[in-house]
Amino acid sequence: MRQLISFAIALALTAVSVALHAQQPRVFLLDAKLLTEVKALPATDPAKQNILSLATADADRALHEGPFAVTSKEVIPPSGDKHDYMSQAPYFWPDPSKPDGKPYLRKDGQRNPEIRKITDHDAFGQLGEASRALALGYYFTGKQEYADRVALLIRTWFLDPSTRMNPNLEFGQGIPGINTGRGIGIIESRSLTQVVDAVGLIAKSPSWSSADQHELERWYSQYLHWMRSSQKGQDEDSAKNNHGTWYDLQLTDYALFLGDRDLARSIVERARTKRIQLQIEPDGREPLELARTRAFGYSEGNLDGLMQLATLGRQIGVDLWNFHTSDGRSMLAALNYLLPFALGQKPWLYQQITGFQGDMLLHCTERAALATQDELYIAAALQLGGNRNDLDFALFRFAVAHR
Repeated sequence: MRQLISFAIALALTAVSVALHAQQPRVFLLDAKLLTEVKALPATDPAKQNILSLATADADRALHEGPFAVTSKEVIPPSGDKHDYMSQAPYFWPDPSKPDGKPYLRKDGQRNPEIRKITDHDAFGQLGEASRALALGYYFTGKQEYADRVALLIRTWFLDPSTRMNPNLEFGQGIPGINTGRGIGIIESRSLTQVVDAVGLIAKSPSWSSADQHELERWYSQYLHWMRSSQKGQDEDSAKNNHGTWYDLQLTDYALFLGDRDLARSIVERARTKRIQLQIEPDGREPLELARTRAFGYSEGNLDGLMQLATLGRQIGVDLWNFHTSDGRSMLAALNYLLPFALGQKPWLYQQITGFQGDMLLHCTERAALATQDELYIAAALQLGGNRNDLDFALFRFAVAHR
């Protein structure tokens, strides 16, 4: 009898697990299981109430943003087509010794405010953030106006013939007097990963049709092809620093969105040697990032990209979290190197011209804490987060409390 009862309980638990998995949204960088667990909580649960309140506040703010379009810029790209994305290299300034300032000179880490004359870069970033906020608001609350707005934002940027962006970044981060675009500019399309997850969150909404999904997938397919086949894409693929990392992250995310798991797996597998082994020293230093004038920020930024890539890797059976070379190069070595500085245990000895802020390392520490369940990382993340009460940190606290 006891065996029958145990078997019945096991079957019931399996059925619940399968049911919950079936309810999970098709997202890749967001934690589908965590989102589902929060949503399934009773309305009276204090943690759920707080998360819903934060998600609603974020979504309400995003309701008033956009819609954004590459065709809204006043500057015309070299192609003559406003549908082409265009931006200017942020760390290049006019040469005061030249009448027209050209060719521009590099001042690493010092952003030239002139770049805001071309609005595509900021609009691209705002598109990703607003879509994510609205989609999370819809997922947790079911408010249709949030999904309607996400759909409008995405259709305007990608699908509407009068405003859609051409699927390339030929004119990203151009330098006046030197070139009209560089492979480096591809890092600016990383906000597309947020759009992927936003679509997954509103997929069952009447706001988003199968035709919309098909057309968006076609756009991503064309952009993925351009990233892999163009000279600028190949330049970024060859980048040894954070640009190579973020290139890999984008390729993997878009490949998963399009259902090409083999391509995604091959990119993550090669990241072990092409990124981690080459970028991180045995003691955890990232030399190419430490050479920058924002050394802590760039070290954290590269590590964040690697950890997001590891998040995608787990979904296709590739473990970057536990990868390490024979001499100790690994993502966790990089995190362990940065943590004492972030926590104020050691003074930062490299440049950080914008000012040192230890909590920049929060997201990396959160990712490591949830991936490894290491109590030291959990404690460090809670310390870095302090008393903040934003949605991401609230979700992290919930995940830690319900391990």
